[in-house]
Amino acid sequence: MVSRLLYLIFVRLGEWLVLLGRTSAAKDVELLVLHEIAVLRRTTRPRLDWADRAVLAALVRRLPQMLRGHRLVTPGTILRWHRRPVARKWTYPSRTGRPPVDDTIVTLIERMAWENTGWGYRRMQGELLKLGHRVAASTVRRVLQRLRIPPAPTRNTDMSWRRFLRAQATSMVACDFFHVDCAVTLKRVHVFFVMEVATRYVHVLGTTTPPDGPWTTQQARNLPMDLDDRADSFRFLIRDRAGQFTTAGTDGLVVFVVTFLALVAVWCAVGRFFATRPVIARALARWGHTMLPIALIGIGLLILVEGGVFGL
Repeated sequence: MVSRLLYLIFVRLGEWLVLLGRTSAAKDVELLVLHEIAVLRRTTRPRLDWADRAVLAALVRRLPQMLRGHRLVTPGTILRWHRRPVARKWTYPSRTGRPPVDDTIVTLIERMAWENTGWGYRRMQGELLKLGHRVAASTVRRVLQRLRIPPAPTRNTDMSWRRFLRAQATSMVACDFFHVDCAVTLKRVHVFFVMEVATRYVHVLGTTTPPDGPWTTQQARNLPMDLDDRADSFRFLIRDRAGQFTTAGTDGLVVFVVTFLALVAVWCAVGRFFATRPVIARALARWGHTMLPIALIGIGLLILVEGGVFGL
């Protein structure tokens, strides 16, 4: 009896020592496995509720990369759980929209466009009205665009939009926004990027939530600093008609330049005033090689934070 008691005490102490030496990641993995076993014991085909999904999604990150695909749920399933609340939040009510154009009208518009290269949208609208089909000029334009038929002045020429893009690709850039939803708060962060059409190289200019016209204009003004000497080679910009792309007029540019020059003049005057003081001159002579990089780094961080690079 005494030997059995000593054996049990020794085994228990050994288990405690093993527990003390384990890391928190190993404990989380054990909790994940125990939770999966509890779920499998319920029925032959387990059904996960919201509590099971929360536990599995929180603990699966502790597993090694090679073991994540061999668990009760795969990483694709966890990503699908995240996409569901995001899609539920951004689901808009269904809209009926305008009725589709009849196939007969589409065929007539296509035939008129190829047989009469000088007819515009208004002329086709009038000819269709004579045949008893009441359509708008915008409908004719939309049908021709869907069929990739150019408008009347350039319909009989060889220049197409695709050929124009290929010819001017080296001098074109395209800009747009894409968004990322936070996994916890579901907060939408917008990313402003510019892509070089020829090389498909993407410049990420900044992130914000939500974007507005002045912020977009300022980020676009920072693009020439990334392009350096290649900025003069770009002539065309492709963008949509979103409200974030405002027009920076001449008045705003003049005010910006005047304000910048005035601030530079004030900066130089203040620097000259402080540099001529004996105490400050001796401090700069002794610690200038350290203070100047710190000041420049601080100014750079301030510009990055104000520009919204870190999403603040």
